[in-house]
Amino acid sequence: MASKPPKSDPVQDAPQVAGPKHAAAGLPAIGHTLRIAQQQMGVRRTALTLLRVNQKDGFDCPGCAWPEPEHRHAAEFCENGAKAVAEEATLRRVTPDFFAAHPVSDLAGRSGYWLGQQGRLTHPMYLAEGADHYEPIAWERAFDIVAEELAALGSPDEALFYTSGRTSNEAAFLYQLFARELGTNNLPDCSNMCHESSGSALNETIGIGKGSVLLDDLYRADLIIVAGQNPGTNHPRMLSALEKAKANGAKIITVNPLPEAGMERFKNPQTPQGMLKGAALTDLFLQIRLGGDQALFRLLNKLILDTEGALDDTFIAEHTHGFEDFAQAARAADWEQTLTATGLTRDSIDEALKMVLASRRTIVCWAMGLTQHKHSVPTIREVVNFLLLRGNIGRPGAGVCPVRGHSNVQGDRTMGIFERPAPAFLDALEKEFGFKPPREHGYDVVRAIRALRDGDAKVFFAMGGNFVAASPDTDVTEAAMRRARLTVHVSTKLNRSHAVTGARALILPTLGRTERDLQGSGEQFVTVEDSMGMVHASRGRLEPASPHLLSEPAIVARLARRVLGEASATPWEEFEKDYATIRDRVARVIPGFQDFNARVADPAGFALPHAPRDERRFPTATGKANFTAAPVEHPELPEGRLLLQTLRSHDQYNTTIYGLDDRYRGIKNGRRVVLVNPDDARELKIADGSYVDLVGEWKDGVERRAPGFRVVHYPTARGCAAAYYPETNVLVPLDSTADTSNTPASKSVVVRLEQSTAD
Repeated sequence: MASKPPKSDPVQDAPQVAGPKHAAAGLPAIGHTLRIAQQQMGVRRTALTLLRVNQKDGFDCPGCAWPEPEHRHAAEFCENGAKAVAEEATLRRVTPDFFAAHPVSDLAGRSGYWLGQQGRLTHPMYLAEGADHYEPIAWERAFDIVAEELAALGSPDEALFYTSGRTSNEAAFLYQLFARELGTNNLPDCSNMCHESSGSALNETIGIGKGSVLLDDLYRADLIIVAGQNPGTNHPRMLSALEKAKANGAKIITVNPLPEAGMERFKNPQTPQGMLKGAALTDLFLQIRLGGDQALFRLLNKLILDTEGALDDTFIAEHTHGFEDFAQAARAADWEQTLTATGLTRDSIDEALKMVLASRRTIVCWAMGLTQHKHSVPTIREVVNFLLLRGNIGRPGAGVCPVRGHSNVQGDRTMGIFERPAPAFLDALEKEFGFKPPREHGYDVVRAIRALRDGDAKVFFAMGGNFVAASPDTDVTEAAMRRARLTVHVSTKLNRSHAVTGARALILPTLGRTERDLQGSGEQFVTVEDSMGMVHASRGRLEPASPHLLSEPAIVARLARRVLGEASATPWEEFEKDYATIRDRVARVIPGFQDFNARVADPAGFALPHAPRDERRFPTATGKANFTAAPVEHPELPEGRLLLQTLRSHDQYNTTIYGLDDRYRGIKNGRRVVLVNPDDARELKIADGSYVDLVGEWKDGVERRAPGFRVVHYPTARGCAAAYYPETNVLVPLDSTADTSNTPASKSVVVRLEQSTAD
């Protein structure tokens, strides 16, 4: 039987701490998965639902974007995926009675964990200006309110249309179409805060802002470098792929400031051997300082250049541009500067070089540890340089592998959710739908917050997500949101963003991935694109949590009809009735989707074209893969300060908090902890178990403080510390962003630790 939600917030002021684990998954993961699932869904619903996750006739996991293998297990999900499914398929409900009992002022004082545990939203809710309680509202009246506020704007560019990575391809395509018919490219999305740096670097260097490998390439690789990523928590099914690669003879180098259990040993719960012993994954652990990755890859590139016979001269001559300028810069790399930037030893870098030179097929995987620094874009360009030197792009078993987070964040961008759309995409929209899309670039996430803060944006509409909790500089973001005339959130569950509102606010409840979607023409399915460019269908099977829910495509279509009216020739009613008609239009607008409906009928889905991977063709400005030669950077750390990275616990996914434990790091019953190297702590005279305030330092001189964190002596890299977000987003300055991509620099926050007054 499912359990009831907590009535009060749990006390978190005394977290229990043990040593970090050295293996991931196994029996503890199974036990934890079943316990959480049964609490949310009950026994029977747990069995029926989990066996449909990531199956060819089932629904795509609403968690991460890791691809599914061709041959799937009956249980093709991970612990954190099961948590995501359980929270969506929960039997708990947030009804109008809940909102009558809890004013917004009460909700604003609750933790994200408590809010998320209350269950599924059941009715559209409205917060009137000056009111402190949400009240139920009819769908048509809700659309009227949005239309009224949009009509009152001085320009369509005063509206913001945010997208979460959970949104399906069909909903995303309609959403961007509506925004552009309205007249704006203000389409910020969660990618602005995560892999925007990857897209910026890859578009310039190889001509496409996506990874170049498929699952089979991982299985065929000789060497896999996993940099700035924690698969055991953030992409647990990736561990199965790494295990298979190891069994096939691959070596793995892990580059990370923290040792992570999943990269040490994986106890595969699908096999008896895996459960008992598991597989060691990492052959070489490079415990790098935060932000030192560019320096590491630059030095490796110098050493490759200096090794006779190490270059793929034919590939470089035929397929690349800019080699000489790059080689000149790389040969100037300095050992001592690199050791300072990275914190590594000369012997460990030499060992890495030996493994690189012994590999004919190399893949580099990365995530936020590379993308959320000021110099993230040149860092990823340096990774591309590293692969180009030995011809490791465009052949089997080799390539770039940025591992995306949310399940359809890559698909949303493919569908046109982007504030800086390509002219060719806008031309195709104009030809297909007969209107002139706006050409001026819109706001990304950081610029959207500034626009709200400065009064240049007045309506904020979010298709999923938890914008307030996900964004940097929490105090600034919340103050900016409260300046809006109207905030609207399309959501499945309650979150912090529903309690930080504009003058008026709407919560529009929507179907989840797990739920059956019945429209005028019958039962519908949606599609998603995974982290490796595979597109496939997703079909929910559960009855909706409430008869008052609308699907995301239906919400967009109805809103568009109400806002645009007779001026729009787009068949919005037809799109709502039959999603196949949306896919027909996608097929005519977006390259790679020809015969979309016929191809997605294949249970395995289909791969989108990728010119560098498929034909060693690089659609860049030069027509070739571009070497680059940016100056090497790394964060400078003042004396007595630490460099903080924000990260997830094992009991969370993005801003969704499933529980208060971080099992692999030995943390239990609390999230306000800061992980500090014992030697750094001794120098700072900070005892294990003491309580400190984290105080951010940045060039604007503003004090940003996160109070009351329990110090945990932990084997992180020297000079580096780590703490969970969203609690530490308050320390990330809004204007501290990556060059070119404008991604918040959440992995290199200079902090000082002050004894907490609550200690």
